Amino acid sequence: MQYVPFGKHGFDVSRLGFGCMRLPTVKDGDRDVIDREKAIGMIRHGIDEGITYVDTAYPYHGGESEIVVGLALKEGYRDKVTLTTKLPVWAVNEEKDMNRLLDEQLKKLDVPYVDFYLLHAMDKSRMDKMQAFHYKDFFKQAVKDGRVKHPGFSFHDDCDTFLRILHDYDDWGMAQIQFNYLDDEEQAGVKGLREAGKCGVPLVIMEPLRGGALANPPQNVKDLMEANPHKRSAVEWAFAYIADYPEVATILSGMSTPEQLDDNLRIFDKLTVGGMTEEDRAFAKELKKAYLSRMPVKCTGCQYCQPCPQNVHIPDIFHGYNQSKMFEQQGRFINNYRGQIERGFDASQCVQCGACEAACPQHLSIIDWLQTIDREYHEIVK
Repeated sequence: MQYVPFGKHGFDVSRLGFGCMRLPTVKDGDRDVIDREKAIGMIRHGIDEGITYVDTAYPYHGGESEIVVGLALKEGYRDKVTLTTKLPVWAVNEEKDMNRLLDEQLKKLDVPYVDFYLLHAMDKSRMDKMQAFHYKDFFKQAVKDGRVKHPGFSFHDDCDTFLRILHDYDDWGMAQIQFNYLDDEEQAGVKGLREAGKCGVPLVIMEPLRGGALANPPQNVKDLMEANPHKRSAVEWAFAYIADYPEVATILSGMSTPEQLDDNLRIFDKLTVGGMTEEDRAFAKELKKAYLSRMPVKCTGCQYCQPCPQNVHIPDIFHGYNQSKMFEQQGRFINNYRGQIERGFDASQCVQCGACEAACPQHLSIIDWLQTIDREYHEIVK
């Protein structure tokens, strides 16, 4: 296992972090619940093999993740790891809720404190909310009374919002962002990553495999990887790209099987900061281009076509369709488009008024694409 300093906090952290959002499950009636014996065994095996960072959150596994993580960290394992959980910002309706929820989470974890406590899934509206509820005062008190070592935030929005949150508070202990070679210009992106580094805020990376999608690439991407002299697996390319950045402390992986855990432990034994050559970095860009070349609709999601007079959610339809083609996930397209139909936002509502095409800066044939997508969906499901 490779280790790096966790910012300026005075301790090192493993490059691989154990994300506890996708623990192994079993059926309990009609519900999926955590397979506690297997999950606890995996977490402890990961720690025994060098993982020093464990990450959970209030909603993971329907609230069960924190309980299972707490059980896994018994028998001396708590002292071996940096433990993070997150405040469910959406459940905060008044200032006192922040303390109530933190205390509830500490009880579920059965620990007196967490090393990092994050404002969960922050975006513009949630930042407005947290400012109104004086989140800095809450963190100051939680640190003072010992329940939290370091405050932080996890993030899902655009880069401008990331920079706003980053610069709003001088005492961020870390930030957690979605980052991979396909999303390096989305959300916080490289720009936000670099700025966090300048501010001395270490980064923990989530979704390094895009929810597992980058682990199972389409054929044109596989062909590129197989032709590359390094012969890295799809998972190795994804992790190596992120580990190359010095601003990154830990890379989270949500591991569901012992085999995934062992494969990741093998990979992270040799991943180092600056471990990519210039040729490797250029190749990662080629992989990204290969994925993007599979997107049939060149929609940038700019929203200029919105609102549609007939309430057709054009960017959402195009995004779902593009994602399904990019990752060869037909089921994803069916589920996405079915949801649009159920809400009355689908392409069948289009009256071909042309307002969207007149507004589109990409000059897309939006009407034709909507008809194509609607027809393809109905041909699949008939």
